[in-house]
Amino acid sequence: MPRILITGCSSGFGLATARTFLAEGWEVIATMRKPRPGVLPDHEQLSVIALDVSEADSIAAAVESVGTIDALVNNAGVGMLNVLEGSGMDQVRELFDTNVLGPIAMAKAFLPGMRKQGSGVIVNVSSVVTVKPLPALSVYSASKAALNAFTESLALEAAQFGVRTRLVLPGAAPTTDFGKNAVARMGMEVPEIYQPFVQEQLQKLQSSTEVTTAEDVARAVWTAVTEPDAPMRIPAGADAVTSFRAAGLKAA
Repeated sequence: MPRILITGCSSGFGLATARTFLAEGWEVIATMRKPRPGVLPDHEQLSVIALDVSEADSIAAAVESVGTIDALVNNAGVGMLNVLEGSGMDQVRELFDTNVLGPIAMAKAFLPGMRKQGSGVIVNVSSVVTVKPLPALSVYSASKAALNAFTESLALEAAQFGVRTRLVLPGAAPTTDFGKNAVARMGMEVPEIYQPFVQEQLQKLQSSTEVTTAEDVARAVWTAVTEPDAPMRIPAGADAVTSFRAAGLKAA
């Protein structure tokens, strides 16, 4: 039975991805910074463990308890909707710690086991903002662009050992708690001079008829993990597909 570890499973993309792989008969290790009972139903093929991807000791404990896996999905991340002048450097560092250094540390921790078994897949959940730049997301976009570059370069290192890496790029997902969690964790103190501009951008995002659902992302991750010939960058969601096509990129 294949085994997959998915980070950030308390809600949204990670939760939907865990459910998808369970339904397909995989053994799922679902991780959360603070596990809560009832988030996922009891299942004989499911393990829920605590994991903070920004903490080395937490990652080491996860590797020791989990052992070798067939797939790693780095989904845990944090958002920041703010202009640069409203972004504190402590917030910037925290965001990069989770969005960039976290996936790097997780890949570094689990890659040796995949290399030894001669197979494995590492999927990093990025964002379509790396294809279509959006305002008030400069720091967040920078973190995801760094994740893209890391993933594509790692692919060249890992391929010789039978290990694949892929990127899933979701669009905006208003039905998930991602934005709410980002505001709660990172704050949103927009400088007064930028507030009309940011409000205008928010209204544009909220009025869009094309959005991404958690299920869109779960399906894209499934494709990335199970299809050896899947493209390096896979859009997830109608808006992501539109952005890919507008940029002249293959959307399937």
